[in-house]
Amino acid sequence: MPVLFNCDTIDPISVGEGVKKQALITPERVKNDCILLDRWVLDAAATMKIDVLETDLAWFQLLDGSAVLDGTVGVHDLTVSNVVFLPPSFKGSLSTAKGATVLYGGVPNADRFDENFGDSLAFRCVNWRAEPALSSVHDARTRIYLVTPTLFGTKAVKGEMIIYPPGTTAALHHHEGAEHFQYIISGSGTAILGDETCPIRAGDTLYNYEYEKHNFISDEKEDLVFVEYFVPAECSTIWVDPDVTCSWSPTGKNIDGGEPSRYIEAHSSAETVNPEGV
Repeated sequence: MPVLFNCDTIDPISVGEGVKKQALITPERVKNDCILLDRWVLDAAATMKIDVLETDLAWFQLLDGSAVLDGTVGVHDLTVSNVVFLPPSFKGSLSTAKGATVLYGGVPNADRFDENFGDSLAFRCVNWRAEPALSSVHDARTRIYLVTPTLFGTKAVKGEMIIYPPGTTAALHHHEGAEHFQYIISGSGTAILGDETCPIRAGDTLYNYEYEKHNFISDEKEDLVFVEYFVPAECSTIWVDPDVTCSWSPTGKNIDGGEPSRYIEAHSSAETVNPEGV
């Protein structure tokens, strides 16, 4: 069965002055070590040290606030519009003047999922608001890719943001060849997990094992927005009803209606190989 919990249920631990960490996805909680996920809460004027092992990779995004990343790749001012990829052996610190909340993910021993791991990996900071917005062919959803082989140079992990307008339903499906999770950023709705239904809300983490059927329905009042990550990046998606296999078309715009930073061609989520641009 999938594992579903809210960050409110996870006890924070102090990892520095003004910094608390909630360990969301752990091997003990999900019985698997392919993905790790933490939630950091930094008070005003706090600093969090970051040290990525040479065998691992990591990424993070700000859920709220702003911060400055200072490390082996220089200084970067960050907002909630940024997703940051940290290559193996990265060392640095994340500091904030007014406070920030951070979603921090990692893949231990990432060479298990990418035979070319480490060959050309480099630090990357992406403004996801400038990335292409893709529109679902069968419903009203929007997809924005956050972490991809094209953007970050590894097939060990892939991530995206999905936006469900009020009252939107996606088709029931499962994945083969990867495990993945969703973290609900905002909104609420219902998760259909096999034969069961569960309410979901902001702050929830849903960990899906391989072969488990799932889909979502957003509530009527506001957008349901979540990020989801797959390890490894390339997997098969199997739809219960092949007639509604999830397909995505380029809108020619970013999420704010402007010119996107690059182009991603139309593609189906049933494809096992990432299309050009992903």
